[in-house]
Amino acid sequence: MEIATKRLLLRDFVESDRSPFLDYQADPRNLTFYEPDRSSPDRAADLFEMFQTWAIDRPRLNYQLAIVQRQEPYSLVGCCGLRGGLCETGEMEFGIELAPAYWGRYGYAIEVGRALLDFGFAELDLKAISGSTVSANTRIARLAQWIGAEVVATRPGSSWMSDRGWSEVDWRIARAQWEHRTFGFGEHKSNE
Repeated sequence: MEIATKRLLLRDFVESDRSPFLDYQADPRNLTFYEPDRSSPDRAADLFEMFQTWAIDRPRLNYQLAIVQRQEPYSLVGCCGLRGGLCETGEMEFGIELAPAYWGRYGYAIEVGRALLDFGFAELDLKAISGSTVSANTRIARLAQWIGAEVVATRPGSSWMSDRGWSEVDWRIARAQWEHRTFGFGEHKSNE
């Protein structure tokens, strides 16, 4: 499975991604918006194994993809996905994570977000895509706003969130909203 964008390749994880994935997962900056038990090296290794298993599942319910630069040195930039295993038919959950070395590269997040939503709505024929994040994660909130998603719920979240004064925010975008989304810089996306 591969999705090419201007600068990036979204593809199934391969063995050579393991070390860079585990490295950025262990970076303390990467753990800012995750519950404390996510900092375990074993948990990151289990995630990597799970992503590789999802890639061979048939029917495929989850797409968790490596984000890799298309030009040398072909560095692992992060991961992204559409996961449907726990969703209603016709819906999937969106997720994106850039390695801390790529934070501040907001254009990468937009490029990945656009490619994943295009894939979800056009190729997988989804009716809606949703996501969830910690209220303090302003980067994801900004991306959700850019794609035209609506906040559908704000919940207290787990105790580790409430201990920090954070809540959990759920957002959603329907296919019709995406198809008629007007993008910045003079671009317009529609079926016309």
